[in-house]
Amino acid sequence: MPQRPFIHYLCIMLHRFQEDISGTALPALFTWPFHYVPHPLCRMAAAEVQRYIATRGDWHDELQRGKMFGVLVVRDRAGETGFLAAFSGNLGGTNSHGYFVPPVYDMLRPDDFFRRGEAEISALNRRIAEAEQSDVFATSKAALDEALRQEREQIEAAKAAMRDAKARRDTRRAAGEDPAPLILESQRERAGLQRLKRRLHEAVAQAEARYDDMEKGIEAMRRERHSRSAALQMELFSRFRVLNARGEAKDLCELFATTPQRVPPAGAGECAAPKLLQYAYLNGLQPVAMAEFWWGGSPSGEVRRHGEFYPACIGKCKPILTHMLQGLDVEPNPLLEIRPPAPRIVWEDEWLAVIDKPSGMLSVEGKSGVRSVAEWAHECWPDATGPVIVHRLDQSTSGLMVIAKDKETHAALQAQFIHRTVKKLYTALLEGRPEQTEGRISLPLKLDYENRPRQMIAADGRSAVTLYKVIEYVDGRTRILFQPLTGRTHQLRVHAAAAEGLGCPIAGDDIYGRGGGRLCLHASRLEFDHPALGDRMTFESRPDF
Repeated sequence: MPQRPFIHYLCIMLHRFQEDISGTALPALFTWPFHYVPHPLCRMAAAEVQRYIATRGDWHDELQRGKMFGVLVVRDRAGETGFLAAFSGNLGGTNSHGYFVPPVYDMLRPDDFFRRGEAEISALNRRIAEAEQSDVFATSKAALDEALRQEREQIEAAKAAMRDAKARRDTRRAAGEDPAPLILESQRERAGLQRLKRRLHEAVAQAEARYDDMEKGIEAMRRERHSRSAALQMELFSRFRVLNARGEAKDLCELFATTPQRVPPAGAGECAAPKLLQYAYLNGLQPVAMAEFWWGGSPSGEVRRHGEFYPACIGKCKPILTHMLQGLDVEPNPLLEIRPPAPRIVWEDEWLAVIDKPSGMLSVEGKSGVRSVAEWAHECWPDATGPVIVHRLDQSTSGLMVIAKDKETHAALQAQFIHRTVKKLYTALLEGRPEQTEGRISLPLKLDYENRPRQMIAADGRSAVTLYKVIEYVDGRTRILFQPLTGRTHQLRVHAAAAEGLGCPIAGDDIYGRGGGRLCLHASRLEFDHPALGDRMTFESRPDF
């Protein structure tokens, strides 16, 4: 690329800090984008981007619905520090805005193959709609419906007449009438019914053939539409060729080929993080730190808070960023660095144990390698039979868990959880104050597949019900007691943070809230029936927050 256009383009996109940053040290390692605390320079860059966004009244309505933005702190070839900005998806119906870096691939250009392909598919959609709404198609469908109705009604009428005739013959037969003519009459009626069925069935078949001919034509267009859409999408993904710090390029089809989904999800490559890194690599800028923040209202079903920082999405971005970060010195995944202490044994007998799990410890073995309660329990009780884990707590949640030492105890305890005879209470510390001091939250939840392990509120999700009661207010925060009546993943965290719930995230929640420090959620009370002794057992534990 010629030097002069390079400098001009770079000057537009590379922003210098308005604040004095001379006293702010650069990080030694680049941000691990899937779990991080924003570097002070990223916070300053984000504040400048937010001030710029506030000047754009033409985006007000769109941003009311919410959008993810990102900042990338970089060093240029002269060693000076600045930052780049990006948004996810498009903004104002276009990808081109002078303040923000361009997309990895701009599919919204009027002359782009993707726009031409979309126009062809739109034309095919119109043809399908015209065929579905045509008078000929409606007439053929009505004719088929009428033929089916007549077949149903005439056969039922004929059968009813035959039943009446049979009843009269039975009376005549009982009166001593010669049975031979009665038998012939019955045979003629049955033969007549068969002829009627054949005639009506033939009429239905003819109407069905006319309708099927039209339906097959429409279905062929639908298949063509699906084929064209899939091919166009894959062609688009092949145009998204992303770089890493070594200068190696791969397209999205290559990057997602080894993932469970095999093909990239819709919108892959259009998030802020890939745009930022791609622009930095293309223009000789050294990435220093990165962060993404949400601006505007929370999208339907999701928990996104205005102005808060969020990790990169897993479904769309992890395969892409895993490649793009190669060649950079990146922070280790902080979740792999967790070394939680051993649980405290609260109660133990020959059948079971009740423990106090520390925050940061997994309940069961995971891919991260972080120590789990299951591993620890098998070390403590090597003679235990069957699965020892009866129920789970999130890795970040601390508190009481019951452990089974044999299969029979495990099965009996698990049955109590299934039938909801176990009572669990959680103590939490919320950011802010809920409007009500007690109540019931019922918000169904399901997995947000593109942002695992995030959960989202959805009408087709699984029922999730929580009772709550405020205990006290402490320095702008609220200590609260939760009683979950169901046991969904992240149930309490979503119910606390969602605007439809309490609108107050749990302190330290790095998924639905601001993060920073440990998650202030503790399983503080556990009640169940002892499987062997029959006694109702109650255990309590005080949180350390």
